[in-house]
Amino acid sequence: MPEKLNVGVLFGGRSGEHDVSLESAASVMAAMDREKYNVIPIGISREGHWLAGGDPLGSLQNRDIPGDCSFATIVTDPSSPGFLLLDEGKAGRVVPAQGFHPLDVVFPVLHGPYGEDGTVQGLLELAGLPYVGAGVLASAVSMDKEIMKILFHHRGLKIGDYLVFNARQWEEKAEQIVLEIEERLGYPCFIKPANMGSSVGISKSFQRETLLEGIAEALRFDLKVIVEAYVPGREIECSVLGSEKPLASLPGEIIPSNDFYDYEAKYLDNRSRLLIPAPLDKEITEAFQAVAVEAFLAVGCRGLGRVDFFYQPKEEKIIVNEINTLPGFTNISMYPKLWEASGLPYSRLIDELIRIALEHSRRWKGLD
Repeated sequence: MPEKLNVGVLFGGRSGEHDVSLESAASVMAAMDREKYNVIPIGISREGHWLAGGDPLGSLQNRDIPGDCSFATIVTDPSSPGFLLLDEGKAGRVVPAQGFHPLDVVFPVLHGPYGEDGTVQGLLELAGLPYVGAGVLASAVSMDKEIMKILFHHRGLKIGDYLVFNARQWEEKAEQIVLEIEERLGYPCFIKPANMGSSVGISKSFQRETLLEGIAEALRFDLKVIVEAYVPGREIECSVLGSEKPLASLPGEIIPSNDFYDYEAKYLDNRSRLLIPAPLDKEITEAFQAVAVEAFLAVGCRGLGRVDFFYQPKEEKIIVNEINTLPGFTNISMYPKLWEASGLPYSRLIDELIRIALEHSRRWKGLD
């Protein structure tokens, strides 16, 4: 029987999506085949402390740091891929290690900044550790909604109109920015932190008063804000899996329980309707799959990605909204549900993501 792989599942993190990450990680670890993998939970607290040993998931859920865990650190030496457990109570200090724990591959289940934006991916590259998901570049550009849209446009994909400004620009010329939003984008419009996911900090505005409130809320999470024109149409999502020749799942459709598919609708209630597969004819289904793959390739993605669209049936127009390089993995998340509907169950999907990570690492290390 083949030796089990040591898989470090990395979750938590310093972003506003910390709680979503814990939910996703719990689902992923529950679905992993223990006959194939030694599952090693590694948590990151809201303050950035890494935890291993004991029950990191429970410690983070209960906000009991370190709880029954030890502080830990990844070894950034490619000749010894793994992590060290440190003496308790000594976070942030160089102290004698309690033991080295080798890892074969890391499954990051992190959403948002300091996890989905290329920072952790860069750390894992330095450590010589294979990991699931997009690399440094794709993670970074896909996290930044402005850069992502620039790349989509360059690829020839249809996108909605938008406007971007930073915190300093808002401080210096807020009135001018508001007028430009109203004249160019109009109402309703969506206000978003440029670097955030899971609908954190997002609002929909129908008038100037709520626009100002939405901008203030977005600036709580990022120094850059993107305001997007309202695009009427059906909300369609498609999951993508692979590397140089990725495959797209059947598309699904979201009928939001709220005014839009916000954080509450995604994670806290089951009232939103998910139509899987989406009621689309074969030709349109294949068109969505083709555009999803193009969006995936446009940002140089690898492993997994969920592409979100607006669809205007009358014109048969497909508009790309965004790509998520580490989409939610909870039991009501679209990414695994779409693959399940396409014939790839949850546990096999995890197997395939790990296989892609290891294959990419082997190929990369084989370069001169």
